[in-house]
Amino acid sequence: MRILLDESVPGRLGVLLTGHSVVTVQRRGWSSVKNGKLLALAAGEFDVLLTADKGMEYQQNLAALPISILIVLARSNRIEELAAAVPAILSALAELPPRTLRKVAA
Repeated sequence: MRILLDESVPGRLGVLLTGHSVVTVQRRGWSSVKNGKLLALAAGEFDVLLTADKGMEYQQNLAALPISILIVLARSNRIEELAAAVPAILSALAELPPRTLRKVAA
């Protein structure tokens, strides 16, 4: 699966997502791009946006998502906190339908 890591997720998390192609928003040159435009830009290249932005589901029209969104629910977005969620993230990615929003807990 082609995964775009949002700015709210440390890029180091990408190496823990084995079996997937992972790129950060910063590496792609999309830093500071607002969520709606970011999703539109990502739609042609990625299958899912991985974020720790808990407000994302309230900011988007969920019926018209161009790609899937996976929100990681953790106490913080520090790599130590998010690394604990890797098994849940990998499990969610394995069964994530296209253009949906799902949450996983750390």
